[in-house]
Amino acid sequence: MNRFTYTRTHSLDETLSEASANGHSKFIAGGTNLIDLMRVNIERPDHLVDINHLEINSIEETENGGLLLGALVKNADTAYNEKVQRRYPLLAKAILAGASPQLRNMATNGGNLLQRTRCYYFYDTATACSKRDPGTGCGALHGYNRIHAILGASDHCIATHPSDMCVALTALDATIHILNRDGKRSMPIKNFHRLPGDTPHVDTNLKQGELITGIELPPSNLMQHYQYIKIRDRRSYAFALVSVAVALELDAGVIKDVRIALGGVAHKPWRDEAAENLLKGKPPVERNFRETAEIMLQDAKGLQYNHFKIELAKRAIVRALSEARDLTPPEYLHCYTYNRHHQL
Repeated sequence: MNRFTYTRTHSLDETLSEASANGHSKFIAGGTNLIDLMRVNIERPDHLVDINHLEINSIEETENGGLLLGALVKNADTAYNEKVQRRYPLLAKAILAGASPQLRNMATNGGNLLQRTRCYYFYDTATACSKRDPGTGCGALHGYNRIHAILGASDHCIATHPSDMCVALTALDATIHILNRDGKRSMPIKNFHRLPGDTPHVDTNLKQGELITGIELPPSNLMQHYQYIKIRDRRSYAFALVSVAVALELDAGVIKDVRIALGGVAHKPWRDEAAENLLKGKPPVERNFRETAEIMLQDAKGLQYNHFKIELAKRAIVRALSEARDLTPPEYLHCYTYNRHHQL
């Protein structure tokens, strides 16, 4: 591990000043991913700025009827928040599918957005990885690529994005609030993460020294019919081979609105709004779900060990949509009552 300096800040202005004045700095909150990467010499910041004492740690109503999730709110506190459970149960379910209870009690919403791939070639510094060391190639491309991308990959990188929370946020059209020395800006989550292209080492469109302050969820009518399915090798503490976040709004026997986002298949959460639009106005039947799944995966490209993920993703989409259609509210209330007392 390289030597680094450390500062704890107590205001947003102080935080931005520290970040801009100290070379290659990183913000640290829960540290559940950053510290691991520092231990294996992948992340090598010169300076850590501890932001845990900033007042961006609450969940608040927005003027338009949505919710603003503070960047420093813990993942567990977000998932068990009564307003999130009631109005955005898809997000609560996705968060509770991630990591372990111990990690969810430490990890923050902002940090979850920034977590890096779990590709084993990325973590093994003895192998080629253009995400870790730009221009060195991709060991996974012709190696053991069972967990890797089937959509949006490039010859430089086939890693996948690891977050469960971000898949649900993508389905819910969340907006990321960002602060820098020049002021505030916001960005739709669909534009926040990047596909690898020629620069796989750049995971997001966040600029150096910028701070995520919150995640805004717009008003939604997608709280009655939803599902998050995560297919993985172990029931807990494992990352998705394929995950699916879906939400439906049904009216008079047809689909009025639909959201479908995939995880575990690309360098970012994957959503195809054109495929979603083809479902609108149609009855929520399996035939239509299968047609949508085929469209969403029509450009998928399997490699030697992960070709199975194409069919797996199609079946997961159909299953998730079918289960969302058949969901009898208010399942989320039972989830809240039980889990709130058993989260540890």
